[in-house]
Amino acid sequence: MADTYQHEPPYTIGVICGSIAASSINRRLANALIKLAPADLECSFIEIDALELYDHDRDDDYPPEAIALKQAIRQSDGILIVTPEYNRSIPGALKNAIDWASRPYGENALSRKPVGVIGTSPGAIGTAVAQQHLKSILSFCNAPMMNETEAYIQFTDDLLADDDSVAKESSKEFLSTWMATYDDFVRRVLTVIPKPDGSTAA
Repeated sequence: MADTYQHEPPYTIGVICGSIAASSINRRLANALIKLAPADLECSFIEIDALELYDHDRDDDYPPEAIALKQAIRQSDGILIVTPEYNRSIPGALKNAIDWASRPYGENALSRKPVGVIGTSPGAIGTAVAQQHLKSILSFCNAPMMNETEAYIQFTDDLLADDDSVAKESSKEFLSTWMATYDDFVRRVLTVIPKPDGSTAA
């Protein structure tokens, strides 16, 4: 795991869907990305729907759901966030999860955790504004982000099959490349992060 500085593959990837809706198209996109993930990425969901609203008065008495969230993030080598766009920003549930994950001061589970950001929307701009807001937040949280290939996916009825596999060949090729790039990004981040003794991972 990342916190024990064991960075040889396979890598565990925590997938966070920014929407808590059961019918979320971003949950479906997340399922599709997991199917397209390179073999060395072991992806599983980190759920955020059970979190209560963040309250700094609870910093000394974190609720079990928030403790579990932070543990799941810490135990992941990388994080993949798939977010919708609500009112030109990220959903409140996602921001709330990030607030729990990054607090209290000095106990930020997202620090130095390689993150990939992607999302889909029926609109033509495909969550572009939400992703920029999210990247600003993650930057403050000291989470390195993959910026090499941006992905703003317009959701159409023919994008995914019933089993959430990518049905459009052009989209499948693009998303497969995006996941391969994310795999490479995770590897590069994990091999240059300093160990506690000041050296770098082999």
